[in-house]
Amino acid sequence: MLTVNYDSKKSIRKAFGEELLELGGKDQRIVALDADLSGSTQTSLFAKAYQERFFDVGIAEQDLMTTALGLSLEGFIPFAATFAVFASGRAYDQIRNSICYQKSNVKIIGAHGGITVGEDGASHQALEDISLMRTIPNMTVIVPGDYEQTRQAVRFASEYAGPVYIRLSRMDVPDVFDKDYKFDINKAVVLKEGVDVTLVTAGDLLSEVIKAGEILENNGISTEIVNVPVIKPLDCDSIIKSANKTKLVVTVENHSIIGGLGSAVCECLAQEAPCRTIRIGINDSFGQSGRPEELLKCYGLDAESIANKVIELKK
Repeated sequence: MLTVNYDSKKSIRKAFGEELLELGGKDQRIVALDADLSGSTQTSLFAKAYQERFFDVGIAEQDLMTTALGLSLEGFIPFAATFAVFASGRAYDQIRNSICYQKSNVKIIGAHGGITVGEDGASHQALEDISLMRTIPNMTVIVPGDYEQTRQAVRFASEYAGPVYIRLSRMDVPDVFDKDYKFDINKAVVLKEGVDVTLVTAGDLLSEVIKAGEILENNGISTEIVNVPVIKPLDCDSIIKSANKTKLVVTVENHSIIGGLGSAVCECLAQEAPCRTIRIGINDSFGQSGRPEELLKCYGLDAESIANKVIELKK
């Protein structure tokens, strides 16, 4: 039985900072870089403990990526962190042509992804970063959904040889996974089985989707919930298996419906198991300033809105 304590929440970005700190004590090759946002990204934890292995390049995201590249070429394992909107947008050329082209061992942390950045508004709300990163050859894209999944994803990235993009949110979220969970780069997680609809999600909306599933069950709609922490490489097999069973797939993401999780799932199903697939996300627009919970409701990404959308689809 899937149970979530919605009143107890933890920080995904703090999970990154704490795991990076722990990894830094075990491996001298690990270094951290930031672009004048170490307090927000939580690389400050690493910086206090390992000052000689921390580099703040200032508000210069292109320099952030090329410096990380240089360190990787000298045998270090660099974690380069900044807001997702700047990591993916301002430094795209450096990531594409310098890091990914030669499969450099750089780990990019895109913090504060999605509209749940909140009051900082549209200029700081990355809604296109997954789309940008997943289209680059050799890039692995991970979007963890809670504290434990984030720690394990960061641990995986430190051991994986090649470029990795990990997208983190600002919003605190409830725990879904415990210590028994095992992150697998090749596998999605079927959190709940059902026969009427498949809900597919990644990132900080995981608990909202689980809550939406509870509402749907109370309305007589048997709901399968699939968590996809890895957008690239996508576990198509698990999604196809679920789609063949339910015949209706609904993707939910804190990102534009263009190019992100929804697009990846549609590409997979169109080729292997065509069925009705609906994308819930940001409908080709910018975000706006507001409290995270207000914005989720405004853009139809809260549990009640997700459930109501599915109920309408099933009529």
